[in-house]
Amino acid sequence: IASLIGLVMRIRFNYPHTTENEIDYIQKAIKDGALSGNGQFTKQCQDWLARHTQSECCLLTHSCTGALEMAVILANISPGDEVIMPSYTFVSTANAVVLRGGIPVFVDIRPDTLNIDESKIIEAITDNTKAIIPVHYAGVGCEMDVIMEIATDYNLIVIEDSAQGFNSTYRDKHLGTIGHLGALSFHETKNVISGEGGALLVNDKQYAERAEIIWEKGTNRSQFFRGEIDKYTWVDVGSSFLPSELVAAFLYAQLEDASKITRDRVAIWEYYNQAFQSLEVNGKLKRPFVPDNCVQNGHIYYLVMNSPNEQRQILKYLSDRDVQSVFHYVPLHSSPAGKKFCRVSKELPYTENLSNRLIRLPIWPDLSNESQQRIVNAVIDFFKE
Repeated sequence: IASLIGLVMRIRFNYPHTTENEIDYIQKAIKDGALSGNGQFTKQCQDWLARHTQSECCLLTHSCTGALEMAVILANISPGDEVIMPSYTFVSTANAVVLRGGIPVFVDIRPDTLNIDESKIIEAITDNTKAIIPVHYAGVGCEMDVIMEIATDYNLIVIEDSAQGFNSTYRDKHLGTIGHLGALSFHETKNVISGEGGALLVNDKQYAERAEIIWEKGTNRSQFFRGEIDKYTWVDVGSSFLPSELVAAFLYAQLEDASKITRDRVAIWEYYNQAFQSLEVNGKLKRPFVPDNCVQNGHIYYLVMNSPNEQRQILKYLSDRDVQSVFHYVPLHSSPAGKKFCRVSKELPYTENLSNRLIRLPIWPDLSNESQQRIVNAVIDFFKE
């Protein structure tokens, strides 16, 4: 709490939450002489995540970007292969494919959840399509039953980009565990954090052994340490995807507190959602939509304005009142690299329209009731003036 004294005047969009144990666990790692990856804290985090999400296995990574890159390698994406995804996502979703010579193919998002429109996927499939990467925007699950059925019918691999989805569920299944592979993020801006960090969830056991080899720089080093082989060597492509033990130690403290962190964020999300109900009823804005088959984690609270000009105006209005609110993604298909490396399946009207009207409000576990009230009042006052 003392560290938040300087934030009394200006409300930051995000402030990293810490528990009481991060420093103790980091000191333990140092005392034990374990600083590189794949030590005791790495194993504890992986075991915790595998149990909690009920995934086949989990590999801690230095970032969600790394987890996505591992997943794309496991999917055997090669030059010319196509991977279907939304354009309304972070660059890592597409970059992981481009790095292997693949071609991201963008389809539009749904106007309600802002997730990939599952009804647009089949028309984007060609003979070159190898995978689908659904992105669970704001921790709200995509229509995974439909996506998995399409994947089965067309023999495609599904990689869930669940960077925002830790502790969210779709039909009682954790996001990231429904597709063949899933990627989580523990970046400073996420719910559970390690500064930089991520994890690959392997949900189909056929990928488990190779995933571990790719994770260990293309070697069978992990098998050697388990005594399964008498020496290890280079057997496949791979890279340095492991985080250090210091990162894993920090993360383990967060995982222990994950349920409370989620409850606190969801409480703020629900407070906002109730406060802005009348504005939506009166046609002033659009609130987030969460389908009945989804449970969200309070990662993002966004509002969709009625026009791009209104988006710009409210962002300035809130900033002038010391509330840091921000927009989100610039659609990838409109970016220079997107035009160079990717293609668009059809028109993307909702992607282009919604991205220019969305704002995100501050939401983090230690955000005080007073600050929440200030934020709500500022938004309401904007529509009064």
